[in-house]
Amino acid sequence: MISNQILQSTIEGLKGITRIDLCISDTDGKILATTLPDMEVGEDAVLAFVNSPAESQVINGYQFFKVFDEHQLEYVLLAKGGNDDVYMVGKIASFQIQNLLVAYKERFDKDNFIKNLLLDNLLLVDIYNRAKKLHIETEARRIVFIIETKNEKDINALETVRSLFSAKTKDFITAVDEKNIILVKELKATETYEDMQKTASVIVDMLNTEAMSQVHVAYGTIVNEIKEVSRSYKEAKMALDVGKIFYSDQNVVAYSNLGIGRLIYQLPLPLCRMFIKEIFEGRSPDDFDEETLTTINKFFENSLNVSETSRQLYIHRNTLVYRLDKLQKSTGLDLRVFEDAITFKIALMVVKYMKYMETQEY
Repeated sequence: MISNQILQSTIEGLKGITRIDLCISDTDGKILATTLPDMEVGEDAVLAFVNSPAESQVINGYQFFKVFDEHQLEYVLLAKGGNDDVYMVGKIASFQIQNLLVAYKERFDKDNFIKNLLLDNLLLVDIYNRAKKLHIETEARRIVFIIETKNEKDINALETVRSLFSAKTKDFITAVDEKNIILVKELKATETYEDMQKTASVIVDMLNTEAMSQVHVAYGTIVNEIKEVSRSYKEAKMALDVGKIFYSDQNVVAYSNLGIGRLIYQLPLPLCRMFIKEIFEGRSPDDFDEETLTTINKFFENSLNVSETSRQLYIHRNTLVYRLDKLQKSTGLDLRVFEDAITFKIALMVVKYMKYMETQEY
């Protein structure tokens, strides 16, 4: 369960303090970590010790120690030397590794619990029972962030996120698929959605600079009970998808700011096709030329203000009016009329949604 790198780092740290060489092997005699350039003890000696009833033993100038994980023999530790000081260092090292096993097992159990919680794989009674056993607060303000990386299995991005939130022991960082890192963050009573936006921006900036990763971050709503964490996760997941369709220029998307895009995302495709057909009689609003689409988008950006739109497009007011009249003749919709403008805006968003969903089907 503990990586060989962690074991190596641990015994190197102990050697730096005690100046005594240490070695860790598995129960088959295979060396996992060592500070000794050349081992003078073979696999046979380790296997003989494993099969003996003794918990510690001196063999060929080495102190042997057994390291257990809940009464199950996990590792064999060797300390070079036969005197009492070496014995004491070996016992300390064994104790340290045993504590690492406990810590990593608890971390694994918590990680497994959070994954199942997010995916709705737990009964309500199990959620509270397991949370109590793992010493996880059940009634706390939490929110779920999803960090989507450009590359699959982006280890650098995962480690950067872990280092960013490592001091906050009540936050959980996990993953349920290849591309998404999930942060379940516990909040103070004073933290608001504005603070969440800042946190998401910090994550994006950190990953861009430290891990050289292009990421998108989405987050759900704040929940007050552990059973509601899965809802915040689903909201963040929807925000990520809706953001790709309607807000592709934004790196951070909040579920609470999705607006009409959230409604369109939940519409069935046959209904969308019917709507476009009824409004445009078989045509699609994105069939218009680039100039017309630019005019439409700029007109919406400026809240249907003719003067401001013509100024930003560097065209005469009459030219803009001519374009709008031309559009009205071809579609029957006058964008200067609020109701027609809403219909056209929604139609543009529906077409975007349809195109996205069609690409996902292949």
